[in-house]
Amino acid sequence: MPISLVAGLGNPGRAYAATRHNAGWMVVDALAAAEKLSWQTQDRFEAEIARWDFAPGHTVWLAKPLTFMNESGRAIQKLAAFHKIAPASITVVYDDLTIDCGLLKVSVKGSAGGHNGIADLLARMGDGFVRYRLGIGPKLPREMDIKDYVLGRFTDEQTKLFASQLPRFTAGLRLLLAQGPDQAMNQLNRRTLPST
Repeated sequence: MPISLVAGLGNPGRAYAATRHNAGWMVVDALAAAEKLSWQTQDRFEAEIARWDFAPGHTVWLAKPLTFMNESGRAIQKLAAFHKIAPASITVVYDDLTIDCGLLKVSVKGSAGGHNGIADLLARMGDGFVRYRLGIGPKLPREMDIKDYVLGRFTDEQTKLFASQLPRFTAGLRLLLAQGPDQAMNQLNRRTLPST
């Protein structure tokens, strides 16, 4: 079943723009920019939407929910219902504290892993969507509160690393759209950064 909706998770507002929790937004923004797509705010979906004619007969909607993170599922549910998109045709791009910064992991099943946006989506739509998890870890210092860490800004070193991997993150999404989650998992789920 081809992917028809790619939703990047984040929090709206300038104060959150460069925080770790907005990694999903950063990647879908980079993808939209690379493909020269334009965003439109659509209030009925509580999201910014960009249409991408990915291939003949294969339209992909990019979305950035404008709800706050813990209600991300509301916007995605509205979009999916309107366009009649099943969970298996949805990819959610979001930050993951358990993965080192610069790495990514693609998976199809699992728990919310403490991520409030994913917890809300699971509560509203159930499982089955593709998870495109962007590493923002490790959390240092370890005693730092998780909320403070994810709502904090990347360090200078992490900023450079994340920016250097943006082309790989967007290429991975193209691979996922073209070949499906199994191929994406085989090629993208690495334990170390690929050598350049």
